[in-house]
Amino acid sequence: MKVALLALLGVSSLAFADHHGKEQSLFNGKDFTGWKVPKNNIWWSVADEMIVAKSGPKKRGSNLWTEKEYEDFDMVCDFRFDGSGDSGVFLRDGGQQIQIGISGSLKRDMTASPYISGKGYPVEAEATKGVKGVKSLLRINEWNTLRVRAKGPKYDAWLNGVHVMTYTSTNAKVKGPVGLQLHGNKVMSIDFRKLSITEITKKG
Repeated sequence: MKVALLALLGVSSLAFADHHGKEQSLFNGKDFTGWKVPKNNIWWSVADEMIVAKSGPKKRGSNLWTEKEYEDFDMVCDFRFDGSGDSGVFLRDGGQQIQIGISGSLKRDMTASPYISGKGYPVEAEATKGVKGVKSLLRINEWNTLRVRAKGPKYDAWLNGVHVMTYTSTNAKVKGPVGLQLHGNKVMSIDFRKLSITEITKKG
């Protein structure tokens, strides 16, 4: 009886195991195919196989969204900025974000930390091995790699290959697009390249 029960539990566990699909490029390096470009766009451009976000003359903010919506996913991108900007990656909607750069409210770098609308920064990204914060990992004016995993309400982030954050949101959306942010009321620019996404599914 015990053997049968264990076997049944094993089958059940396997039946609902995570399955990663094929990695898909989010950016072809040439144009905004697959993205919803904002009306009267003056903020977003493509140059040298990069997505370039740069403040307009009135310092208005802008978001760039994927046309496709996603449920559970692993998203990876490279970013480069001078350390003074405020950007991030939106997860399924505009209220759930993984920060890149200086927090407007905290006035300090919160890269790889989650910003949740109405809650601020519920946790702060922290490098492993006793290193406080991510300052030692972030490379200013050089390319950095951000990996974000959104599985249901649980978010994980890696900065330059180091896991720095886990957070479970209480109001995460089930499905939605991925977005890039150019924060308003700032003079800033940030470059993105090598954007890709891998969808995570459950095979039941």
